[in-house]
Amino acid sequence: MPKPDLRELPDTQGQTTPAEPSSSSARRPAKSARSGKPARHPDSLKGTILKVVLLGLVDAFAVYVLMMLFLSQSWAALAVSSVVVLAINWIYLRKGGLPAKYLAPGVLFLLVFQVLVVVFSGYIAFTNYGDGHNSTKDDAISAIQLTAQKRVPDSPAYKASVLTKDNGFYLLFTDPNGKAQLGSSEDPLAEAPNAGKDSTGKANALPGYQTLKFQEIVANQQEILKIAVPVSDDPADGTLRTADGSTAYQFKPALSYDATTDTFTDTGTGIEYRDNGKGAFADAKGETLATGWKIDVGMDNFVRAFTDPSLRGPLVGVILWTFTFSIASVALTFVMGLFLAMTFNREDLRGKKAYRILMILPYAFPAFLSGLVWSGILNPEFGWLNQTLLGGANIGWLTDPVLAKVSVLVVNVWLGFPYMFLVCTGALQSLPSEIDEAARMDGASAWRVFRSIKLPLLLVSVAPLLISSFAFNFNNFNVIYMLTGGGPRFADTDRDIGSTDILITLVYKVAFGQGTGRDYGLASALAIIIFIIVATISAISFKQTKALEDVN
Repeated sequence: MPKPDLRELPDTQGQTTPAEPSSSSARRPAKSARSGKPARHPDSLKGTILKVVLLGLVDAFAVYVLMMLFLSQSWAALAVSSVVVLAINWIYLRKGGLPAKYLAPGVLFLLVFQVLVVVFSGYIAFTNYGDGHNSTKDDAISAIQLTAQKRVPDSPAYKASVLTKDNGFYLLFTDPNGKAQLGSSEDPLAEAPNAGKDSTGKANALPGYQTLKFQEIVANQQEILKIAVPVSDDPADGTLRTADGSTAYQFKPALSYDATTDTFTDTGTGIEYRDNGKGAFADAKGETLATGWKIDVGMDNFVRAFTDPSLRGPLVGVILWTFTFSIASVALTFVMGLFLAMTFNREDLRGKKAYRILMILPYAFPAFLSGLVWSGILNPEFGWLNQTLLGGANIGWLTDPVLAKVSVLVVNVWLGFPYMFLVCTGALQSLPSEIDEAARMDGASAWRVFRSIKLPLLLVSVAPLLISSFAFNFNNFNVIYMLTGGGPRFADTDRDIGSTDILITLVYKVAFGQGTGRDYGLASALAIIIFIIVATISAISFKQTKALEDVN
């Protein structure tokens, strides 16, 4: 059967339409079906110029950061940063890959501000990082030599003048031979041949520096007393210090370091301090020098969290109260929020919009400010509750262990019920009204409708939010710290731990030296324990909520 000729087909107006476009028409730009205008390429000229300018600014900042990392010899950070910069340029300079261009900033910030922080905290948990253990062993040796110093007997007196430059303080010395020398706590002693001298031969001026007068020395006395000018780059040579801003004396370390035996020896008593393998120098009795260095300690921080006598007992109480506080907060806020949501969801209620606005006001007020306000209201001595409502009673709302816990829960319910009110209001309004009407026609009571129909349907959407609310209250730092500061304090520990402390406030106090000095390693270990607890409970809870998926 012969094939029909399809090269030309007649159109409705009697004109012919070519079956295949010609080469000239194939090269024409595509036109929009509606406007007839040529389609714009995603990488337009203006977009390309803007992209190059923004990328140039980012690269300029990146080059500065890379230079600083190179100068500080942070090779690992330099390598990672270089790879990230190259990846960003490759993503935004190549054609296509539109999803990657949108996702790159978010992924980068996630890695820097979340993943990196978690990984670093996990690393710190296996070290002794904290006060006295925050650098290398070489830095610790230098610090010991600089801090453990005493005046050299019969050392010559140096005439001193106090100078300032760029908000920093310097000491200009004149030694017994009349030679002028300049130095600061960061800069070792160096000759100052251009120094100006007074009639007695004391150097008192230097070009580029301002000499302090007596009144200015008195005003900055604390800063000037802290100045210890190293005699040389070797800490063993000692420092020059002044007590009055006019005369200085030489000080040398009271502990001499022997690099061959890696020991410190007290020049006065002869006691030797050796590396005890725990990041510190210790004598035969176990007494350690104040300055140590950071080392890996394995699981010691986790073991210490449950074996340290000053922490073990309070930690058990803190864990129990943390669970009580979290569960009670979620339950009370949910019950109160659901009750108010059902109350103000009635169709025949007048002014319910105004009522709903009033209900969410506590949620709109910052939590830490609310904690401070409630702290003043509940103050036992001059608080509004005791002085006004209770006629001057002296009730320890924040000082009694039981009342303090009750106060914390009440305030947290006040701050949390508006969130549950909003969630439950939205969930109630999403339920079909036909279900309620059908149940009532079947003779079900209001309580039966709520218990058997509305509540299961509500939990389908609300249950995940209850789990997230539990995780939030488990780490609810603001309300505890601003209201009670974790108090009242336990009497059976030397640490600043109290009856209303939860795990996150305990971690804060351990990390930032509330009572016993900063211990970042132990605090990071406790933070990991918190993560394991919350993650385990959340995983179990989400698994249990799968049963609600069968509710239609």
